[in-house]
Amino acid sequence: MSLFLNPRVITLAALSSLAPFAIDTYLPAFHILSNDLLASPEAIQQSLTFYLLPYTIMLLFHGPISDGIGRIKTMQWGLVLFFLASFGCAFSTSVESLWFFRALQGIGGGAGSVVARAMVRDLYQGAEAQRVMATVQILFGIAPAIAPMIGGLLLGFHWQSIFIFLAFYAAVSMFMASKILPETIKNNMLVPFSLKDIIPRYKLLLNNKEFIFLILSLSANFSAFFIYVLASPIFLIDHLGFTSQQFGYLFIPTVTGMMIGSFIAKRGAGRISPSMLLRRGYYWMTCIVLLNLFFCFFFENEAAINIGLVALYNIGMAAVMPIISIAALDQFPKIRGTAASGQAFSQMLFSSVVAGIIVPILWFSTFGLSLGLFIIFFIGLFTITKTKIWNN
Repeated sequence: MSLFLNPRVITLAALSSLAPFAIDTYLPAFHILSNDLLASPEAIQQSLTFYLLPYTIMLLFHGPISDGIGRIKTMQWGLVLFFLASFGCAFSTSVESLWFFRALQGIGGGAGSVVARAMVRDLYQGAEAQRVMATVQILFGIAPAIAPMIGGLLLGFHWQSIFIFLAFYAAVSMFMASKILPETIKNNMLVPFSLKDIIPRYKLLLNNKEFIFLILSLSANFSAFFIYVLASPIFLIDHLGFTSQQFGYLFIPTVTGMMIGSFIAKRGAGRISPSMLLRRGYYWMTCIVLLNLFFCFFFENEAAINIGLVALYNIGMAAVMPIISIAALDQFPKIRGTAASGQAFSQMLFSSVVAGIIVPILWFSTFGLSLGLFIIFFIGLFTITKTKIWNN
């Protein structure tokens, strides 16, 4: 059976995709939310931070919890909380209540993605794990493309319908996972869950330089692109002249780039050494990042080129992500859930900093955004060159 039609792979991808849906679906509604809730654009922008910050903190706990009580139970409680919080967002009457329920969404929203990441490695080995991770990433990549378009369509009813949709998505994902996915951690493999037991495990992660360099590079690569996701209302509407219903002009090309890169990773598994594919992906991204910086500094905005260069960057980013992710998880096979949490935490910590601090500083122009892409990417390039997989 094709991996694209495998119910387990589809379910794992659905769990992984909750975060981009929670972030991207309501982006087209920013201007309307600002008017309806009598809040400034900056206050609405901060609703992203109120989601991302607790989401990021809880990522440190979802994995250890799943190592202690099982993957499925962890996923279920997280999605139930997200489901209830989504209705709270839908019926918010002030920006403060929106902030509160977005924070609750963030607390529960990461459970499914951490569990899915760990379960990929629980269920599959070697080149097959890389192929499955890449396939999940391809399906995952569809979410940022269609989420803003779904949000734009739902605005035809009311912005509240966007959050009702997110509640429905969480409910369907939980039903699929409960029926289709097996519990991948046996009772005799469960490890105690308490703060006293978690701290030594995270010390193991922090003392492993290979793991640290791998997750830093993974986080930087994704956060460099995430600048454009979080700045998309300004980037598209203010700088490139699109409307709230035209977010697909950014997300379709950029996600297509992610899907092409994921396909390259999938096809390369078992044919090209991970180290070779990794280096080629970084060489490609380096060229695109420099070209993007050059164009934005010397030339006037041209939507096809501004967006196209970000899409080309995503090809390289997505090609190397499964390789880096699996290499990081393989550092700790006995506490894979904790390793998945550490990996996801690092990725979202970068994204939270980008959302709350860097994006508002850099969204003054397309050159500012290209400068952010340049700086954050080169952090990732520097750290990956310190790893064993790069130097093999």
